[in-house]
Amino acid sequence: MTAGKEAPWATAPPQDQLFVLITGANSGIGLSIGERLIDEFFATRSLTAHLTLLPTTRSEGKSRETIAHLRAYADKAARSDALRSRTGGEGDHAQRIHILSVQVDLCDIRAIYNLAEDLCEETISNPKGTEGPDGELVNVSIPRLDAVIFNAGFGGWSGVNWPVLIWQFLTQGLMNSVTWPECKDAIPTLALNNRKEYDYPAKPLLGEVFTACLFGHYLLAHRLLPLLSRPVGSDLHPGRIVWMSSIEAVGASFSLADFQTFDPSSTPYESVKRLTDILSLTCTLPSVKPISTSYLTTEEEEEERTPPKMYLMHPGIVASKFFPLASWLFGLYRFVMFFAQWWGSPWHTTDAYPGAAAATYLVLAPQEKLDAEAAERIKWASAVNAMGDSRIRDTEVDGWGFSGKVEPIGDEEEVEYAMRKRVGRHRDAKDVTSEQIVQFEELGKECWEQMEELREEWEEILELTD
Repeated sequence: MTAGKEAPWATAPPQDQLFVLITGANSGIGLSIGERLIDEFFATRSLTAHLTLLPTTRSEGKSRETIAHLRAYADKAARSDALRSRTGGEGDHAQRIHILSVQVDLCDIRAIYNLAEDLCEETISNPKGTEGPDGELVNVSIPRLDAVIFNAGFGGWSGVNWPVLIWQFLTQGLMNSVTWPECKDAIPTLALNNRKEYDYPAKPLLGEVFTACLFGHYLLAHRLLPLLSRPVGSDLHPGRIVWMSSIEAVGASFSLADFQTFDPSSTPYESVKRLTDILSLTCTLPSVKPISTSYLTTEEEEEERTPPKMYLMHPGIVASKFFPLASWLFGLYRFVMFFAQWWGSPWHTTDAYPGAAAATYLVLAPQEKLDAEAAERIKWASAVNAMGDSRIRDTEVDGWGFSGKVEPIGDEEEVEYAMRKRVGRHRDAKDVTSEQIVQFEELGKECWEQMEELREEWEEILELTD
């Protein structure tokens, strides 16, 4: 391991350090997660604690922009009335926020492995010309990762299918149409094997949306295990792998027979997000655990270690340029979203900052609280009330329900469950059965097996095994 210079957070005890990596963090939800983490870190953590954010981008230029934005945001947050009231106006708290940005293309498997090696075994630096309270962060070592938020992705849409939009509105109503739209035309899945910059062999095929949204992250998490796992008995909680999903990940969007969505009639983005749900929610189930435990363990471990935990969330429905729309249509889209929010939809967070609430919660919540909630069995959501105030709530998943169990159980639970069903539920949703939960676990096992086979296959093809 390459020795780096002493980092600015090194004087704080390990319990007062927090290291969070966010992929795709130069705009949208990813950038807002960084902002919200800064705000809530200042509000909830010790006044001597340090937060180190590691936003990933695809270029040094975007990294510079991201560092500058988050640095300015941290400076402003450090001068906020809330923090000044908490601290009595003493101390330069902006010095407790550190931004260290790295670059990676999640479709480039070799680049993913190189990044993981740099983070685990070498030192990393910010691009030249990016200074903060610490000066330039150059050649510093990352001792661990407390959370990785897998936000980066690629939608693969070409535009709106207007006849389908009108038909869905007429037959399903406004709320279902703007929450689970069926009108987004998808570009047929591109095989990365045809992209010269990646230098992949002609076979086996590797889909672009599948790799950008899921498989690249899946590989990265495995290679970051030295930073995400903990020695048994450690006072530090295990690392957290936070998967970004979508409310549109309905059961019908995914087919095991079309794992990477090469079928021209498929919906690649929604399918991959459904696969993300399946992998995360089944990770700890009995028939899946032997496979997931192997994935979350490295052969090089010299001591017994506690593996990281997986959590699942979605940001609600955010008006972003992720989906291609003309500027005038984007304005209309935002208006409809605000109307849906006012009409009672909990899912229309509309802006990226409220959409970042669930991810921030899963990073900062005490481990005891997450364990008590069985948080790894829930698809967490950023939600809002009619006034736009942020909420955190669970999401119903096809074939899984709210937490992988048949509800309701008793009188009080029945009332609560009925309320959850009534607010923001898909018009065709049905209560989950015990048979469906068993089938969901079986599907999870098959998906985990395919993912592990794919990982091992590509490691061998590209000669990336140790």
